[in-house]
Amino acid sequence: QVQLVESGGGLVQPGGSLRLSCATSGFSFDTAGMSWFRRAPGKERELVASISSSGGTTYYADSTTGHFTISRDNGKKTVYLEMSSLKPEDTAMYYCNRAYWNNRSFLPWGQGTQVTVSS
Repeated sequence: QVQLVESGGGLVQPGGSLRLSCATSGFSFDTAGMSWFRRAPGKERELVASISSSGGTTYYADSTTGHFTISRDNGKKTVYLEMSSLKPEDTAMYYCNRAYWNNRSFLPWGQGTQVTVSS
């Protein structure tokens, strides 16, 4: 059974940091490009960052370049998103899924993890 379980979100002040995790099971994680997406209230889902199956190549949306870092641990079948210098506009529900930029082969979505940036 495929599972994507996101965690690590929370309420943080502007300028703060968070580390999100996405634990996976039920598919061949070490051959899958993975991505983080987010959906803010009233907005469409957007790609935040992608990482290749080996972890050797990454892609970032313009809005997150320089203050988000995606990484993965193939042994733990987990993908991470380190977020720093957070801004109120980073407030959203964050999800992971099987994708690398526009190459998307989505699995059933997890429940996501809420990130709220507010003073």
